[in-house]
Amino acid sequence: MTRFLVDIPEEDLAMLDALAKAEGKSRAAILRKAVASHIAAESQQGFEKYFGLWERHGSTIDGLEYERKLRGEWPDVADLSTTKKKHRAT
Repeated sequence: MTRFLVDIPEEDLAMLDALAKAEGKSRAAILRKAVASHIAAESQQGFEKYFGLWERHGSTIDGLEYERKLRGEWPDVADLSTTKKKHRAT
């Protein structure tokens, strides 16, 4: 195990000490658990990591509504097949 020095605000240190006392653990044990939890949360793969991303950053746009709007700008598949037939005839 490696040791390191870190500066944290007095208020956070007071809360850390209270938590350590309540759980009957050392500051180091509480910090190790917090780091492990943070790393586990950051390493989530796929969909779960990104679900709700817009909302977490303050967006009020409905993602599905936005997607439908963008897709509404795409040409209709039926129109594309008609265009291909016209090109083949020429």
